[in-house]
Amino acid sequence: MDAKIKPADVWLNKNSLIFKMPLLLIALGAVSLFYWFSFYSTVPSRAMYGYLFGFAEALSLVLGCMIFVLIQHVTRAGWSVVIRRIPEAFMATSPLLILFFLPIAFFSHEIFPWLHEKHVDKILAKKLPYLNENFFLIRSFIYLFIWGTIGIWFYRLSVKQDKNGELKITRILQAISAPCIIVFGLSLTFASFDWFMSLQPHWYSTMFGVYFFAGSFLSSLALITISAIFIRKSQALTTVITKEHYHDLGKLLFGFTVFWAYIGFSQFMLYWYAAIPEEAEFYIHRMHHGFGKISWALPIIHFFIPFFALMPRTLKKIPLILALNCLWLILVHIIDLYWLILPTYRDAHGHALELPNGILIDFLALFGINSIFIGVFIFILSRRCLLPIKDPRLPESLAFENF
Repeated sequence: MDAKIKPADVWLNKNSLIFKMPLLLIALGAVSLFYWFSFYSTVPSRAMYGYLFGFAEALSLVLGCMIFVLIQHVTRAGWSVVIRRIPEAFMATSPLLILFFLPIAFFSHEIFPWLHEKHVDKILAKKLPYLNENFFLIRSFIYLFIWGTIGIWFYRLSVKQDKNGELKITRILQAISAPCIIVFGLSLTFASFDWFMSLQPHWYSTMFGVYFFAGSFLSSLALITISAIFIRKSQALTTVITKEHYHDLGKLLFGFTVFWAYIGFSQFMLYWYAAIPEEAEFYIHRMHHGFGKISWALPIIHFFIPFFALMPRTLKKIPLILALNCLWLILVHIIDLYWLILPTYRDAHGHALELPNGILIDFLALFGINSIFIGVFIFILSRRCLLPIKDPRLPESLAFENF
């Protein structure tokens, strides 16, 4: 350990609020899901759409943290070492995705229209070799297995290095991160096709996977940043994380705010220009039944507001302002996922979802699933050293300055 780092600075105080939060969050999440389940008996399809929405938010945070860690290893980044344990802890929750996917697997007929014979027309008939229940479930559990393996393996090796300080662990993580990024990118893209794009099986977009990735990575950067700020306020890592690290995280938040807008606008522009009915279907659903206001608001709340809020250099170094920006980005990402999933819902009579019908169902699923994930994340983080203390790039990270 570097002589400048105090041992007490890299462990959470057992009397701190953050150390006591996991049990409370997991309990609140379990109660919320129990309450959500009471709606399933009366409106199963509507309840499962809400559940898919909640699952999508947890999925996006886990996968966003995972790709952040992989990128840091493949680029051999030094600046991020002091904050890397935060996304490592969240990606270590990836096996939970298997558990929370089970309701979607068991009740997939309540969600996906292509599983109902009455919805299969000439177009869908050609897609059935891919869109069929058995192949869908096989693919889904392959994705979940890949992510669970990557998440646990990278986290365990990082923690192992804290004990033995073996340099070869860093070399292994650097070497394996490149192929993992390729596997991760393919699995994320096809999972977004299977779980979200197939809600409208006639519609397709080759940009959909990138759009989901952009929102996921941006919200995960916000989670990492606000977690770092909160940990520092809890009197841990106070001499380790500096305004320079906040500044770099702020630059990434700013850059991927622009990237999300670029992907979203590019997809919209191409479909608007072509004006092909089956392609325009995606936006038609989202311009009616109360979703039109969200459609027009998203560019403002998800791009213009954070764009100008994150642009000034000085604001990126002020923890309170940066934390508020992060909370805002997480909130608008939730709205974006809601806009992505819920407009595709149709009840037993073919009626579209009307806002604000079912908001309580959606909130219970969202809060229940994500509260449990965050509780487990904090538990993992609080029971280990908050810093990769024997990473060979740690001195570089401690001395990091922006130029």
